[in-house]
Amino acid sequence: MNTKTEIDALDMRVHIPIERHRQLLQLFKELPVEDSFVFINDHDPIPLYYEFRSIYGDVVGWEYLNRGGREWTVKVTRTEASQGREFTEISTLLDLRNADEKEWKQIVFHRYGMMEPGDILEIIAAENPKEIHDIFTQKFEGQHSWTYKKQEPNEYVVHITKKVKSGLGDDGFAIVNEFDLRPFPPTERHDMFYKAFADTKLGEAFEFINDHDPIPLYYQMEAESEDPFRWEYIEKGPDQWKVRVIKTKE
Repeated sequence: MNTKTEIDALDMRVHIPIERHRQLLQLFKELPVEDSFVFINDHDPIPLYYEFRSIYGDVVGWEYLNRGGREWTVKVTRTEASQGREFTEISTLLDLRNADEKEWKQIVFHRYGMMEPGDILEIIAAENPKEIHDIFTQKFEGQHSWTYKKQEPNEYVVHITKKVKSGLGDDGFAIVNEFDLRPFPPTERHDMFYKAFADTKLGEAFEFINDHDPIPLYYQMEAESEDPFRWEYIEKGPDQWKVRVIKTKE
């Protein structure tokens, strides 16, 4: 077992979310059997766990060394050899048969939020992922395409292609709240964001600053929020991301 990696943990917090996934997936691909690496993230990286398993199979040892705050530390071990899925037509893969159905929305929309226009996400499920499809239809109309590649018992295969990013604009809504999320741990950041949204009235807006692109939060809001809103970037990195959220009529 490689003990050095247990000491030299990889701090992924310095990278934007999509780069974290790319680097760690490549690292696991090259990892010898029974070797490990340790990484630190600023939130629970459970969607990445399912992406690992979807691509490389049930050969992923996943041990939390620390949970919570801004330091989620995970030890990843390759337990057996595996070929792994090589991508040509698609950008990445999520096999939802390996995940609790209650976690599907978090996994799918977290990963979709990182995708660039033209990227294709393949999802596989034992049953028709109708709830996920309905959310895409209702919330992301015109921004994606949904194509069934296979519809057989115990194997539904769907390709989701991202067409455009969220639009920008400025209609002069009243800014009623401004705050900086960077000093706070991820769990508190989400609570602060949702409280600000709940406190914002129709026609009002709030602005917040983050240390990476919070686009996965946008897609989570699109999937779950019953109140219409608009998401506008004021600054787009690389060290500071500023977003205005407007509560709209429709």
